[in-house]
Order: sequence, then structure tokens, then C-alpha cells
Amino acid sequence: MSETAKWYVIHTYSGYENKVAQNIEKVVENRGLQELIHHVTVPTEKVVEVKDNKTREVERKIFPGYVLVKMILTDDSWYVVRNIRGVTGFVGSSTKPVPLSDAEVKALGVEDAQINEAVQVEVTYGVGDNIHVISGPLAGFSGIVEGIDIENNCVKVTVSMFGRETLAELELNQVKTAN
Repeated sequence: MSETAKWYVIHTYSGYENKVAQNIEKVVENRGLQELIHHVTVPTEKVVEVKDNKTREVERKIFPGYVLVKMILTDDSWYVVRNIRGVTGFVGSSTKPVPLSDAEVKALGVEDAQINEAVQVEVTYGVGDNIHVISGPLAGFSGIVEGIDIENNCVKVTVSMFGRETLAELELNQVKTAN
């Protein structure tokens, strides 16, 4: 079918992504299929959550219900992956699996069998909300959110300092919602 290893997307039951990845790796090891199935990964990202005045970093699945597999497509490799418990099938419109294009692989950040981990902050406040600054040079001050720029990881806040309203630009994780 195919002589070079390509990335394929497997659809799984939601919540079974890690179990499916482990089972595929176990079958590959037990049956000696390392030359056919090269890498199995569940794409995740690290997200900084600010909740109840506590900041914590959690890992979330980028595509819940999907697992990425880099493999050489043969009848054997296709059969093995397709028959792992929790796998509902390969993603694609045809009866045979459709590999990801080079552009799709690049857009997903798959490089040398690794997924780039981006850190994002989950924001629990919005424009117009009262906030407290919890770190940085303005720690301890209160203010009002004027604008949020998630892409650049910053929030614009109007803070009252020395009797004057001052616009400050802070990182998203430097503020929390006021109670």
C-alpha cells in the first residue's frame, strides 16, 4: 500500500485516547511491528488555569477523541490499529485510511514525532470585570479590565493609583477576578 511512514488520525471513544495509545504501543512491542508503526501520540497542550484565586497548569487534549499514529500503511498495520479496543476507525472519507497532508502535519505542529506544547492561559474574567493584580509591580492593586488579548498573553487594566486612573498592560496570569 504505502512504503513511507505517514501520519494518520484514529477516531476513538471519548476519554479512551491514552488507553488506545498504550494498547497500540503494547501490540506493536508484542508483535514486533516497530518497522510498521513508528509513533503513537495523543496531542496535548499545557493550559494555565486561574480559578478560585489559584493558578495551576493542567494538560488538556487538543483533539479529544483522536489519536495520531505515524505508520507505514499495510494490511497488517491497518488491521492491528483498527482492531484495538476503543478505536472506532480511521479519519477519512474513503474505506482506506487517508494520511495527513504535509501542510496538515505542519499545522498540527507534528515535528519528528513530537507535538509542540503550547502554554495557554484560561481566562475567567471579561471586559468590564473587577480584578485584583496578584503579581508583578502592581500586585495588590485593583482595577477594571479594559481589553483582553489572548494571542499576546496580555490584559489591559485601568488601575487607580495615587488618585488617578492609569492604564496598565499585564500578563493574563497576573490578575484574578475580584470576589
